[in-house]
Amino acid sequence: MYKILVRPILFLLDAEKAHYFTFSLVRFLSKIGFSGLFRALYVVKDKRLQRTVFGLKFDNPVGLAAGFDKNAQLFNEFSNFGFGFVEIGTLTPKPQDGNPKPRLFRLKSDQAIINRMGFNNLGVFDAVERLKKDHRVLIGGNIGKNKVTPNEEATKDYLICLDALFDHVDYFAVNVSSPNTPGLRELQDKEPLTALLKELKKENTKYAIKSKDKEKPILLKIAPDLTDAQLLDIIDIVAETKIDGVIATNTTIERKNLKSDLIFTEEKGGLSGKPLVNRSTEVIRFLAEKSGKAFPIVGVGGIHSPKDALEKLEAGADLIQLYTGFIYEGPSLVKQINKAILRAEV
Repeated sequence: MYKILVRPILFLLDAEKAHYFTFSLVRFLSKIGFSGLFRALYVVKDKRLQRTVFGLKFDNPVGLAAGFDKNAQLFNEFSNFGFGFVEIGTLTPKPQDGNPKPRLFRLKSDQAIINRMGFNNLGVFDAVERLKKDHRVLIGGNIGKNKVTPNEEATKDYLICLDALFDHVDYFAVNVSSPNTPGLRELQDKEPLTALLKELKKENTKYAIKSKDKEKPILLKIAPDLTDAQLLDIIDIVAETKIDGVIATNTTIERKNLKSDLIFTEEKGGLSGKPLVNRSTEVIRFLAEKSGKAFPIVGVGGIHSPKDALEKLEAGADLIQLYTGFIYEGPSLVKQINKAILRAEV
């Protein structure tokens, strides 16, 4: 029904306007009693889907990736579509508008999206107010730095976000891999990244002691554009800093073998969707094999079918996330993937 009735209407709208319209629609339908119907249609309940990863128990391994619910507005509502976890953000200490519009583009012929949103969000403290309500789903907090913050002061921004979210999320995702904040990817270099993650681990420990709680898992979200040498550095960094895992991968700046019109493919920003599926799986497999599966991996990038999801799990991912595939295929994709996992017993 989604691909026949809903998607054609949404795709008539500007991509960003369609996103906000979808949010409003989900919120409205949930308020008037459709939550139970959504759960009946899309939630697959089976203990065989449960996963315990970095100390957290997930009802199923399929999550909603960061960028969809940036401001933590509909995390419970999205859980009704069958997700085992929802990652909010990217959040920054101060609110920011992001990059000028238009900044979100559909590449329909490629089943892809280019975005240069630029960490547009209402700020971490605004999100905290909504996160204070009960969660029906595990929540990850994806954190970044404000655009105006120079890289040499970036650690302060990440620490502010960690402190603010500690009591309200189940894990942290450290975003240093978005291509849409100038200079951000420079933080992926070995020296600055190691220093940043060590400070976050130290603050995590301190805050856990202060609040008499367990430390929250810290994951690093990496770009698909890293070389093999850089990926080996990531493995070393994870071992040295003792963070809890890696999210592979963010969007790509590559534009190879695209079918869509040049007016779209030459737009600046990060590319997500089908064209990323093979590269993200390659990164997952490389990290899993070269590290000896020393840490958990969350696989994301180009998952548009159960087959895509299974390939990532077989390559070494412990959990997976959807974003662009959810837009193109609709909420039934979550159910299809969970049922495929049960059949394959991955």
